[in-house]
Amino acid sequence: MTIAVSERISEIGLLRAVGAEQNTIFTLFLFEALVLSLVGGLVGVGLGIIVVQLITIVVPGLPVQLAWGYIAVAFAVSLLIGLLAGVVPAMKAARLQPLEALRTE
Repeated sequence: MTIAVSERISEIGLLRAVGAEQNTIFTLFLFEALVLSLVGGLVGVGLGIIVVQLITIVVPGLPVQLAWGYIAVAFAVSLLIGLLAGVVPAMKAARLQPLEALRTE
């Protein structure tokens, strides 16, 4: 997310110049971080479920089963990591001054 903020400084400056408040910019970048972690968590959990299903097909005698509680915790941890990794870049983006952000191109 830090790279996303640094790559989009001019966009942030334009949003601030047309009247977007700091809270709006902060929410925008935090939401983006949460969506990315949500997609990453879904892909990771989906791949894990597929691997477990493949193991049960390849080795039918092996007692493998899905622990839904652990899956839920893994998904929650991915969202928490996305939230924590998105707060500081979102605060940095929200604090940018419009004129300074528009100058950096």
